[in-house]
Amino acid sequence: MTEGEEAEAPHTPLRARPGPGDVVHDSVLGRVGQVLGQVARAGSCRLLLRPLGPGPAWEADPDLLRTLGRAELLRALVAEANARSRRPL
Repeated sequence: MTEGEEAEAPHTPLRARPGPGDVVHDSVLGRVGQVLGQVARAGSCRLLLRPLGPGPAWEADPDLLRTLGRAELLRALVAEANARSRRPL
């Protein structure tokens, strides 16, 4: 580094918080769900998720969610379609 140059801080991209419609992986429960919206709970913010298939919605800490990439999303959607095809009519 020469005189007058400043050392650049290492760039760490900020992780965007998932928003409504995003499909995420909940690392606490090991489940995949779609974000429905925010729920305020006594000073903390949580997100309301619904499963891709049938089942009850649940709340999760947004800091423990990871938005799925395209390949992961496709895998989750195919798994749900396969599960749906095995259900009785």
